[in-house]
This record gives sequence, C-alpha cells and structure tokens, in this order.
Amino acid sequence: MTITMPSLNEQLSRRDAYGLLDVGLDVLLPAAAARRDAAHGAVITYSRKVFIPLTQLCRNVCHYCTFAQSPRKGQAAFLSIEKVLQIARAGTVAGCKEALFTLGDKPELRYEAARKALAETGHETTLSYLAAAARAVYRETGLLPHVNPGLLDAGELAALRQVSISLGMMLESTSTRLCEHGGAHYGSPDKNPAARLETIRLAGQSRVPFTTGILIGIGETRTERLDALLALRDLHQRYGHIQEIIVQNFLPKSDSLMAGAVAPSLEDHLWTIAAARLIFEPSMNIQAPPNLRANALKSLIDAGINDWGGVSPVTPDHVNPEAPWPRLDELSMSTRAAGKELTERLALYPEYVRELDRWADPVFRTAVLHHVDGDGFARTDTWSPGVQEGPAHEDLRLIGAKPLPIAGAEVQSILGRATAGETLAQVEIVRLFRARGDEFTAVCAAADELRRKMNGEIVSFVVNRNINYTNICSYRCQFCAFAKGKGSKDLRGKPFDLPLEEIKRRVREAWDRGATEVCMQGGIHPSYTGATYLEICRAVKSEAPGMHLHAFSPLEVWQGAKTLGLPLCDYLEQLKDAGLGTLPGTAAEILDDQVRQAICHDKLTTAQWLEVMRAAHSLGLRSSSTIMFGHVDRYEHWARHLLRLRALQIDTGGITEFVPLPFVHMESPIYRKGQARRGPSFRETVLMHAVGRLALHPVVSNIQVSWVKLGTEGVKACLRAGANDMGGTLMDETISRAAGGSHGQEMSVTDMEKLLCAMGRLPQQRSTEYGMPPQDAMARARSQHAAGTRAHQFAQEPAASEMAAAGGCAA
Repeated sequence: MTITMPSLNEQLSRRDAYGLLDVGLDVLLPAAAARRDAAHGAVITYSRKVFIPLTQLCRNVCHYCTFAQSPRKGQAAFLSIEKVLQIARAGTVAGCKEALFTLGDKPELRYEAARKALAETGHETTLSYLAAAARAVYRETGLLPHVNPGLLDAGELAALRQVSISLGMMLESTSTRLCEHGGAHYGSPDKNPAARLETIRLAGQSRVPFTTGILIGIGETRTERLDALLALRDLHQRYGHIQEIIVQNFLPKSDSLMAGAVAPSLEDHLWTIAAARLIFEPSMNIQAPPNLRANALKSLIDAGINDWGGVSPVTPDHVNPEAPWPRLDELSMSTRAAGKELTERLALYPEYVRELDRWADPVFRTAVLHHVDGDGFARTDTWSPGVQEGPAHEDLRLIGAKPLPIAGAEVQSILGRATAGETLAQVEIVRLFRARGDEFTAVCAAADELRRKMNGEIVSFVVNRNINYTNICSYRCQFCAFAKGKGSKDLRGKPFDLPLEEIKRRVREAWDRGATEVCMQGGIHPSYTGATYLEICRAVKSEAPGMHLHAFSPLEVWQGAKTLGLPLCDYLEQLKDAGLGTLPGTAAEILDDQVRQAICHDKLTTAQWLEVMRAAHSLGLRSSSTIMFGHVDRYEHWARHLLRLRALQIDTGGITEFVPLPFVHMESPIYRKGQARRGPSFRETVLMHAVGRLALHPVVSNIQVSWVKLGTEGVKACLRAGANDMGGTLMDETISRAAGGSHGQEMSVTDMEKLLCAMGRLPQQRSTEYGMPPQDAMARARSQHAAGTRAHQFAQEPAASEMAAAGGCAA
C-alpha cells in the first residue's frame, strides 16, 4: 500500500494512518521528527513533580500491574492527609510544581477495608477523599494537583476540576480482546475501552485538560494501536482538551501475572511513537517516560517525542519502582546531546496556560500566573525586575558563551533575514522570543554583532533629571503603582502636585549639576488641561533656556489637545513653540488592544497612541519608543508591538531609541490582585533587548537598557545582547520605586563610566537626540561627582583620573 506523508499543515487520513503499518523506520522517523520540530522547535519539556500514591487498593486486576495491592493487615488503606502533605512539602523544597495523585480505581466497590478506611476519614468514596487531599496540597503547599482517578462521570469530573489543574487516564487500548479471558484486562471492569473513551469525551465536554495515551506490548496488535490513536484524535479534534499522548512501553514485572511476557522492542516502541506523531497535528505533545527507556533517550527524541512527562527529584515511580527516574541534570545533558533543550513546564501545558480562563478553575489562576513565563512554560528563576537579587549564573553564562553554538536552521534563517534588515514576520519574532539554551546564545550574539556594526563599542547616556509633577491620576491603569486616585490609597507614597515654583527649582538644580535634559511626565490630573502643560514648558524654559525638555506621554498630549478642543498637530505646535523638544514614547505599554483592555482599558488605544506619534514626528518632534512587558502579555503581543514600531519608524523616522521596560510587579495593583505574572524572566528581559535590536534593524539604531529596573548585572547582560545605551542618570526616579523597585534613584556620571569601562566599552555622554552635549555641561556633571554627589545604589570610589571629554575610560 502506498501512502502520502502529511505536510506540516495536513493530517493523515484514516486510510493513510493504517498505511503506516507498511512503512519502515527509515521513512517514519525523519518525517515524525520534522513534524515535531515544526511545532516545538528545539524544546523537550518535562514537569517537576512529586508522586503521591493515595491508595494502592484497586477494584481491577490488570495482569501487568504491581501497583495495585490487596488490603494488608497493619497497612493503611489510604495515605493520611498528613502523610500526603509531608510528601508534597518535600516536593516544594525540591522545586517541584506538580503533585501527581495516582490511585487505584474505586477500591470501595470491592474491599470492605477501603469502605471502612474512608468512613474513618468522613468520606464515602475514594474520589471524595482524593478531592480533599488535592485541596489540602494546593492550599498548604501551592503545588498544582494533577489527578489520575480512573473512570468518571460528568459530576465527578466537575468536582475534581475545582481541585486539580489537570486530570489523566490512560486509554491503554481500544481492543476488547484484552478484556476477554486470558487478556491483560480480564477481570478489570474499568478497562472497558468504551467506558474509558466516554470519560475522555466527558472531560472534553467539561473543558478539563486531559492526559492520556496507549500502553504497548500487552497483547495488542499494531492495528489496534492505530485504532486507539485515531479514537483519541477524534475526541481531541472535537474538544481540543487532550494535552498529551503518552506512548508507554510495557515492562514485565516478576511478581505480576504477565511476568513471562515479552516486552516490546525498542524498534516497536519507536514505530508507535512516530505513528502517533504523524497521526496527530504537529502541536500535539507526544510523551515517552524516560525511566522506561533509560538507555535509548536519543532514539525516543529522534522518533518524534517532545515531552518526558513528570520526573520527580523526590519520590520514586510507584507504578514502575524498578525503573528509577533519571537525575534532572543527567536528563538535561542527554536531551542536549540529542540537539534539544530540556525545558520545564507545569502540569498544565503552555498552550493551555495561554487560555487559562477557558481551561482552569479560577482558584488556580494566580498560582499559575506566578509560576509561568510569557509563553506559558514554568518560571525557573527567582529574579524579577527591580529586585536586589541578581540573575542566576547559568543565565549569565549563556550570554556571550564561547565557542558560539550553532542554532538550528530555522533560527539561523530568521537571524540572517534580521541582520540583512528585512522585516520579520510575527511568527518569526515569536520564534526568536522562544529561544533557549544554545538558541538563546545565538540570538544574543547576533544582536550584539549588529550593535557592534551600528554603534561600535560606544555606550551612550544622557545626564538628566526626572521630574514627575503629579501622581494624581484619573485613569485606572492596572499595572501602575505610581498614580494616586480612587482605590490606590494603600499603595506606596502620598498624592502630590508640584507647584510651578518647585518644578523650576528642580530644573535649576538639575542645570547646576550638569543635566542637559529634564524628563517630565505625570498622572492625568483631573484639573489639568492643555494649558497646564504649556505652562510647565514655559516654566522650564524661563528657568534654564538651554535645558532640553523631553516631556509628556502621548496620553498627556492627547488629553491636553482634547481639553482645549484642538487638533493634535495644532496643540503639538503650541507645545513645541513653548519649548517642548522631544516626547517620551511611554504610555505605549503593549501596542495591542487585547492586552490594553486588560491593563489600561480607559487609556489610549493602539491607533490613538500611533496617531499622536505620527503627528509629533510630522512636526519635527522626535520621540523615544518603549514597551512595558511581562504582566498578562504573550510573545505574539510583543511581536506585534515591535512590528508596529518598525512600521511607524519606516513612515516617519522620528524614533530615537527603543527602551524595553520590564514590568516591576511588587506593588502593582494587577499583581496584588493575583492577575499578573511577576514580571518577565531574566531570559525574556535579555531577549527583549536582543530581539528588539534584530526586529527593528536598521531603522532604529539605539537600544536602551534601564539600570533602574535591571541593576548592574542586568545592565551588563543586555549590553552584551544588543543594547548600546544606558538612558539617563535620572537624579530622581519615582515610578519604579513606587512599584517596589530597589535599584536606586540616581547613577552618577562617574559611576556609569566606571561600570562601562570595566566591561571594555567606551562611555559617551550624549544629548537627548544622540548628539554631543555642551562641554560646560559635561564638566559640571563631573564636578558634582568630585564634590560628593553619590549614586544611591552604584556608589564606588572616584575614578583614578578625569574622563576624556567625550566620556572615555580612566587612564
């Protein structure tokens, strides 16, 4: 029989699926691996778990199983809640995020001992006790329960959905022969294929993320394996709820009824894995347990798996106790040796995390958000923007690693197009954000090489002062801990509204200390009109005519024009005439209205933000550009944001730099409400600078890193991954501090230069628009350091000698 292998966007017909019976591994394995790579790239996932065997009593007598036991004198029928919590707490200490509950099927229907033990706990059924145990584990330890309870009806599924993040049950086989006398499932009523398929169907109907699969080598034929896989495909196509397909190989056990059976060969296992990969869509997760083929991990990867399942650093595999889990560092090395990157996930797979409201009970929402990155994978670092704790050594090691690893063909192709200045597609930018391991190193290296070509070894900065003239705001941005308004009285700081005389005093002080720029923004005060912003401009210029005024977000400009009833261009002309020099590209947050609806629903839309920028650029008012990321957003939102900035710059040429602003979560209202992640991971933060460089090349030539949000080590990392600018010395920084940031309010010129010189870079003071500032201003800034003006966070000893006029390194 001749079959046609499916393209990456197609699926096998049922006829062609059965045609796989005649196809050899030399054809199947490359096709399966390519199908896997198209959706999963270089990532092989696993879940770090604890295994909790709630009860080993079972009403079934599967002939291959040694997990199920009969009641024994002196042995508890069920683990106590205290023992369950003891196991779970050990898992928490070991960094686990999943609590896997495995148990026998409804033992109370067979054993008096089970009924008696349940009654002593106040429960009538095993499922009721399971729900109580899962609820206790989540409440006391924060581990996310995944439960494997056997056959369930709709009501039981609904009840367990409220206490578990996902459920599972192996289909094993659709062969009714195995339920007949002499078969592996004889005497096991819960192994009836139709009943198991009905439970899986009901799980889909109930929007329960579900784990299932087949057990091979228990007497079924290859045709029957295909029957089972196709039955599961039919259910998944209807409901979309099957998270993974496990292809598990039977291992004979000496004390089982099938002790003399022959285990399936490795070749048979590989054939079945490849068949599963080809039958399902490329995005399906295909799993093989690594402890059951410990000496053939590369072969399993070559056959098309993308997941190892749950692996425990704490508890044994109670179902296969003779097969110990691999150590996670060894599993990582074996996975890397096969050309893949081991990546941790939750019990809830990333694609289901991305649709959390649909697939999980609301009780788990906050815990999941705190556990994941922007793509839905497990968050493995403890670093967050604004915290004192530095990034992990491993994260730093990957940046600039030598020798430079070679990324796969897909990533290399995208990097080639980016470095050639081509506009990348959204999916290509998302692919770069998904880079991990060697791919991460390659992306950072490509961005850094572009930085070197565009900017050389110079790292620029501006001596400036932040002046936030009010924190009183009528808007209700959910991420903002700076603004004071209704519902924000418990947040940091008190409301303020600076009088013009205080603004002028701060401007004069900044000028005397060598600042060439004041950066001015504030909340949208309910009594402010467009005239207020004009008065601020005139006050600044009257006090320091030579000071560059970098002020007013697009939201403030929009609000000012609206209150005066003026077209945007007319109002911007008035601001320019009053002294406005450039605009900060803030209030952009994420230029995607889906995200904006969640974090700043009453703010400017994406189109309105872009409209203000186009109007400003048309009048010769240039601007920076920003992204505030790492809260409820995902990688596709980041990609759309970058593409919209690129399109704006191609049209207007008015953007001076791109400034990634990682979300500082600690005091943010949306985080305190449990509705946001804890900022981007360190990997994501570095990638935003690197991918920003690549995606905006060559139209935006300056990528800025925020020392306020990232600290010393974060700054160094981003300067090795495409960034070439450190922004301003600031003198006063309040917005990140209000959100909980702790990296200080000011970095002196000399401290900034010492930091850069230690990296082998050439510090260069600049103007707001990337020109050279006046010599007298540069001299004033350095004299202030000599007079004793110190950085709050970066205090170091004075430089050995004066810097070069352009801001060179100490001799």
